[in-house]
Amino acid sequence: MKGNSTEVGPRHALVTLMVAVWVLSLAMQSYSHDVGSSERVFLETLTGAQPFPYMYLGAKHMVTGYDHLLYLVGVVFFLVRPRDVLLYVSLFAVGHSITLVSAVLAGIELDGRPVDELIGLSVAYKAIENLGGFRACSSRWLDPRIAVFCFGLIHGLGLATRLQSIAVDEDGLLTNLVAFNVGVEIGQILALFFALLLLSLLRRMGLKQATEWPNILLMAAGFVLFAIHGYDYLFNP
Repeated sequence: MKGNSTEVGPRHALVTLMVAVWVLSLAMQSYSHDVGSSERVFLETLTGAQPFPYMYLGAKHMVTGYDHLLYLVGVVFFLVRPRDVLLYVSLFAVGHSITLVSAVLAGIELDGRPVDELIGLSVAYKAIENLGGFRACSSRWLDPRIAVFCFGLIHGLGLATRLQSIAVDEDGLLTNLVAFNVGVEIGQILALFFALLLLSLLRRMGLKQATEWPNILLMAAGFVLFAIHGYDYLFNP
């Protein structure tokens, strides 16, 4: 018994330290993927269809959008077969494309902070699902494919709020919007490549022994994002 306690203690201490560092980094960078002031000034000077700057903006937002990336990591965490990865990532992409395009074209403007709260919860939800938390409550839970699509809709609203923070010229709006969405998909593919590479390394190390703590980190990160954006929404109107 004593030998077991000396092995478990340091491991739990390491996990706790990793969670603390992760939480701190999120708190310090909670708005790092917003559109920067210099980018906003540049984009607002553009007129008409300008696909390449908007494509770059979409790709950059996805690559630096840790909330979207964390959710994607959770989605593909246990996926091994390429067709499964393609299915789930496609469901997510279709979901966020629908709300991104429709919200911008319809002029539906939302406060991004409550949307970001929901995005944080989506990360926590996926982590809890990966840990088997929902199956412990009920064997009849929401189909993971439906959940990924629905959360994709929410993430698309988050992308729409970022684009709507710029005074986009109405002339060429559709072209620029499509370019932004294409950029998002390019960024998603790049991020997915590195996520799958990381998960492959975990599997080689022994995924059965490295399943719990990454999802605990994901869950903690999701709840921290929810708390940060919720606090900002309540106390910084």
